[in-house]
Amino acid sequence: MALNGTAAHASDHVAEGDVIEFNAPIARPHAAAPEAIDLVVVYEDEDIVVVDKPAGMVVHPAPGHYTGTLVNALLGLGGAWSAAGGEERPGIVHRLDKGTSGLIVAARNDIAHRKLAGQLADRSLSRTYLAIVRGVVKSQAGELEGAIGRHPKERKRMAVVASGRFARTRYEVVERKSAHTLVRCDLDTGRTHQIRVHLAALGFPIAGDAEYGGRRGVRRDPASPGPTPRGGSPPSNQTDEPARPMLHAWRLRLRHPRTGAEMSFEAPPPEDFNAYWSSLQ
Repeated sequence: MALNGTAAHASDHVAEGDVIEFNAPIARPHAAAPEAIDLVVVYEDEDIVVVDKPAGMVVHPAPGHYTGTLVNALLGLGGAWSAAGGEERPGIVHRLDKGTSGLIVAARNDIAHRKLAGQLADRSLSRTYLAIVRGVVKSQAGELEGAIGRHPKERKRMAVVASGRFARTRYEVVERKSAHTLVRCDLDTGRTHQIRVHLAALGFPIAGDAEYGGRRGVRRDPASPGPTPRGGSPPSNQTDEPARPMLHAWRLRLRHPRTGAEMSFEAPPPEDFNAYWSSLQ
C-alpha cells in the first residue's frame, strides 16, 4: 500500500486529497473446481465414497488452500455430490486435519449427507485413530473428559477450557517404547482438534504436533484445567520430531445411509507413521 506515492505505514494520517494506492485481492470463486488428483478410494457406491486421505491434504478450500484439496480431488472423480455442507464443501460430512492421514467418508447426495450427519450426532458413526505420543502412558486404558473451546489468547488454537463444549475421548495403549506410546483413540464427540488437545493436556502430546506439543518438550497451556483423569510418566524431551502429527484415522464404522447395513473400514497407517514408530527405541 502507498500513500501519495510512498510506502504507507500504520501510523500515517490521511487527509482530503491524499492518494492511496493498493492491490485489490484476487476474487476467489465460491465453487471448487475438479482436479485430477490421485486418491485411494476404499469404498464407493451411488451414495457414499470412503477415502484414505494422505497427510498434508486439506479437506476443503479455505484461505491459502484453494486448490489441491480433497474436495477438488472428489470433484475430479466425477458424478454428483451432496450440497448440504455448502457449495465450497460438496460431499464433505466430517473433516480431518491437514496433517492427519486416514479414513474419511463423503456423501454423493443430500439424503446420504443428512443421514451420515445424524449418525455423527448420535455417535453411531464411530471413528478410531492411532496416535504416537511422547511419553510412556502407564494406564492401559481410560477416558479423557475436558470441555474444548477456543484458546483464550491464541484464537487459532483450541484448548481445554471451562467455557468449552463437552468432549470425551477413550484411549487404549497398543504398545509402549522407552519414551513413546502407541495409543488407539475413539471419539465419543467430534470437537475440533479433540484428540490432539486432550492428549496434550493430559501431558502426552502427539509426536510431531508443533501446535499443541511443541518441537522441544511439552508446551503446557496455563489456561487449561486439563482433562480427567491425569497420570502416567512425564513426556519425553526428545527433539527428533516427525514433520507432521503422528495421527492416523485408522477405522471408520457407519450404517449405510440407504440400506442401513453396518459397514466397517480400516486403513493401515502410512509409511511415515510406521517408519517413525520403528525408529524409536
